Amino acid sequence: MEDKKIKVNFSLQKLICFVAVILFFIKLITWHITSSISIFSDAMESITNIISGFIGLYSLYVSSLPKDHNHPYGHGKIEFISTAIEGFLIFFVGIIIFIKTFIRVKNHETIFFLRLDYGVYLMSFTAIINYFLGIFVCKIGNKNGALTLIASGKHLQIDTYSTFGLVIGLILLNITKCIWIDSIISIIFSSLIFYTGLKLLRYATAGIMDESDKKLLKKLSFYINEKRDIHWIDLHHLKIIKYGSSLHIDCHLTVPWFFNIKDANQEVLKLTKLTKDKFGNKVELSVHVDACTENHCFTCFNNSCRVRKNFFQKKILWTLDKTSYYNNNRRKDLIFIKKNKYGI
Repeated sequence: MEDKKIKVNFSLQKLICFVAVILFFIKLITWHITSSISIFSDAMESITNIISGFIGLYSLYVSSLPKDHNHPYGHGKIEFISTAIEGFLIFFVGIIIFIKTFIRVKNHETIFFLRLDYGVYLMSFTAIINYFLGIFVCKIGNKNGALTLIASGKHLQIDTYSTFGLVIGLILLNITKCIWIDSIISIIFSSLIFYTGLKLLRYATAGIMDESDKKLLKKLSFYINEKRDIHWIDLHHLKIIKYGSSLHIDCHLTVPWFFNIKDANQEVLKLTKLTKDKFGNKVELSVHVDACTENHCFTCFNNSCRVRKNFFQKKILWTLDKTSYYNNNRRKDLIFIKKNKYGI
């Protein structure tokens, strides 16, 4: 099943590279026909599509390699590195476009107004191709858990929006005959490229630095809380590290103190299966088992426990603020419940 997904991902990324090359030449021809700097801007941005497409193809190959002695967690981090390179290239292209626009304004270069209709038609065609390909790529990327495909799909969709904006500008330029509109469109377009590049760099840095994904942690916490076993007394120090489409999850699970190693291991296996049922087989779970104490009796809802030292007071929901690594709310809840018991 995984091999089939990998083949689909490769084939789709190859298609992205092929389409990127074809559309680049169409945009380049359109620029030569119209001499529009905004079309040149779009064509230059397409170069990053080609480069990032081939980088994405290589990163998909590397990330699909099995774990080895030198890479015990796999090769998934390459996807974040490729995204960082893509972000830098996009940012660099934004600078080139801005410089080209400045030179154009300074030298008072002309535009062939009579040919702008060709520009509108050709650029609209490239935008439509990018839009539908982007939707399809994102759909398959989400289905297969391929971050590279998702990034490529989002990039194609961003290209579509900017190209449609460019087309609207060309129509206005053709109607008004005001050359400065072309320069304004180019500046707006280069600003959008700056923003896209910085956003991709930010995303890649977060992945490389193992920044906490609160949305994913919240989703995992809610799911485990919904399916929790009566022997799972507490869950804390929950952390997730992304390795491309693979996830490494660390957590502490509190179980009854009288459980032996075999019993505790059974609970870990239950939690592992539960997690993989939700997030797929590319999840690796590392669980540290803790033994419960008398204070946990206040929040333990196992009514059949024969060694209970305190009465049950309140069930703590395993929300993000209770399970995540850097939160003391779980401890505060236990202290609050204990104080209430003694009327403090």
